[in-house]
Amino acid sequence: MSWPEPVTLRGRHAVLVPLQAEHAPALADAARDGELWKLWYTAVPAPERMAAEIERRLGLQAAGSMLPFAVFDAAGRAVGMTSYMHVDAVNRRVEIGSTWTARSAQRTGLNTECKKMLLTHAFERLDCIAVEFRTHRLNTQSRRAIERLGAQLDGILRAHQRLADGSLRDTAVYSITAAEWPTIRTHLDWLLAQPR
Repeated sequence: MSWPEPVTLRGRHAVLVPLQAEHAPALADAARDGELWKLWYTAVPAPERMAAEIERRLGLQAAGSMLPFAVFDAAGRAVGMTSYMHVDAVNRRVEIGSTWTARSAQRTGLNTECKKMLLTHAFERLDCIAVEFRTHRLNTQSRRAIERLGAQLDGILRAHQRLADGSLRDTAVYSITAAEWPTIRTHLDWLLAQPR
């Protein structure tokens, strides 16, 4: 049995469903919302590469290192993808990453709720000891969003990865531990209760 197993997570603003090949057309439309693939500091697939990216993620799932999700809003519209990745079943750790959200769904309650659902599942169902988040050091929007969740900066991995354009990425690594989760859960509930 694989760990973690595919699961559907439902909230008020979003639904996370196990990623499937047939999600490609709707996710290609979501990526067009904001032309997200043009952002140099992140890796959002271009619409014509969406099917290949889904196939790549499903291959990593088959290998046991990723559990990818398609993200849908409350109206049932595909608005992005996210994943549990760098799955470490022995040490009960996952990273929440490879996340992107259509521009029209950004700065809404959707992303916060998605992270809360993934964190709840990780800590309360999968019994994780820690959950990581990683992003480009210069992706200030993503770093602010991660910090807003309550994750702590563990450090910067300098010259960590080579990007498609040949430049080197410094990776900011954040985490939330199991001991911190009850307080973080209260914080996320409070954030979600705030008017938008």
